[in-house]
Amino acid sequence: MNESSKEPTYDMGANVSDSASEASQPTAAVSEQSLLEKLVMATIEEKKAARRSRNIGRGIWLVIALLVGWAMFGKGCSGKGGNSVSAHTAVVEIKGEIADGADASADNIVGAMRTAFAEPNAQAVVLLINSPGGSPVQAGIINDEITRLKLKHKKPVYAVVEESCASAAYYIAVAADKIYVDKASIVGSIGVLMDGFGFTGIMDKLGVERRLMTAGENKGFLDPFSPQTAPHKAYAQAMLNQIHQQFITAVKNGRGARLKETPETFSGLFWSGQQAVTMGLADELRSLDGVARDVVKAEELIDYTQRENVAEKLAKRFGASIGEGAVKAMRSEAQQIR
Repeated sequence: MNESSKEPTYDMGANVSDSASEASQPTAAVSEQSLLEKLVMATIEEKKAARRSRNIGRGIWLVIALLVGWAMFGKGCSGKGGNSVSAHTAVVEIKGEIADGADASADNIVGAMRTAFAEPNAQAVVLLINSPGGSPVQAGIINDEITRLKLKHKKPVYAVVEESCASAAYYIAVAADKIYVDKASIVGSIGVLMDGFGFTGIMDKLGVERRLMTAGENKGFLDPFSPQTAPHKAYAQAMLNQIHQQFITAVKNGRGARLKETPETFSGLFWSGQQAVTMGLADELRSLDGVARDVVKAEELIDYTQRENVAEKLAKRFGASIGEGAVKAMRSEAQQIR
């Protein structure tokens, strides 16, 4: 064939390569733009998380500050306290266990009584009691302070019993000028106890050996995993007898000639309010309102009881754990946000 009849030929390689290169350029640009957007969004989210974490921390500290402030300025008498300008009957509640750190601790009760006795418009102080007892040490402190405040302020103090006034609670009540009860109240239990458990028999059966090392022959006294020795038992009993005698002395000093002592009076038994009146452990059957109205002659009741409010409890709880708990909470929240 002659040259004029030959079909033209084309080099397609270069053209195809150029076209592919041109097509890939927009795709690469889109990928770079998408990556850049993701980086920007990640940075923004990280800043948001950090800001939220700071806000949470500030919020926690603000709540703590408010609670502490409330605790500081809201603490004290739950009633009007010394703000009353009229004659009234001051009330101090003794409820629950009498123990250090409890609502009915010597610190709380004595503080409330001092405020009540010092108030000129308080015509008398009434101890409103509903307690099964507790620490003889705390009760003794309160008993002594009642005696001191009565002499200092020349103001009467009465005990009004609700459901129970037993053991350490009665130790406190006998310092009052008079004790008023309900006919069904539980009164008495003039005794002292020391309780515990011994596990030596069970340990022997299980083949468990107690390895107790002490410096001082009596340092393991009352160890529940060691046998109780006769000298230790005698020592503990002598101590209980001494504390019991202190209790008996307080009752006799407080009740005086009104007490109709029997062999069972100081045996640790308890009686109904009606029986207590007959035995001279209490004076009359009256309620709080009846005492304020008929005995004190001041019907208005004002509560001087010192109570640990909710803010104080929360503040203490926060204070005990803020060093670790709050930090963990903030870190956990920040991680969840991210």
